[in-house]
Amino acid sequence: MRQRGHGRRAGERALLTLDEVEALARRAHEGQTDKAGRPYAEHLAAVAEGVRARGGSDEQIAAAWLHDAVEDDALTPAWLADAALTARTKAMVRAVTRIPGEPVEAYAARILATPGALLIKEADLAHNADPARLAVLDAATRERLTVKYSRVRGLLGLA
Repeated sequence: MRQRGHGRRAGERALLTLDEVEALARRAHEGQTDKAGRPYAEHLAAVAEGVRARGGSDEQIAAAWLHDAVEDDALTPAWLADAALTARTKAMVRAVTRIPGEPVEAYAARILATPGALLIKEADLAHNADPARLAVLDAATRERLTVKYSRVRGLLGLA
């Protein structure tokens, strides 16, 4: 992400910095918890760090912070369309956003067809499937999620 005011042409809007994207994502998900009852921002931070650790770009890290924002109704599709983000970042967020009723095969195909999105989903799945994170869930939920995450990993070629 470009820093505010750097590399802009006259009249061009400044892009959000990574710090601003993180703060925005944390505010958008404020009060939300994950399946284990942990603050949802912990998951966002883990996915963003997972993307960074895997060599992801600033655009991918920004998309990681926002990867669940539209899906969880924390931010609207209209907000995303108008956000001061690169087109590539917006495309990655859209790619990893599940559409209600969408077959998982179509979801995986969209991720694979969107440059940069696979790395975000890989980091998301890695954190979601973390054995320590799953261990606090009841057995039925743990089994259901393990099967779900394994299926998506397979469709994405991450198995």
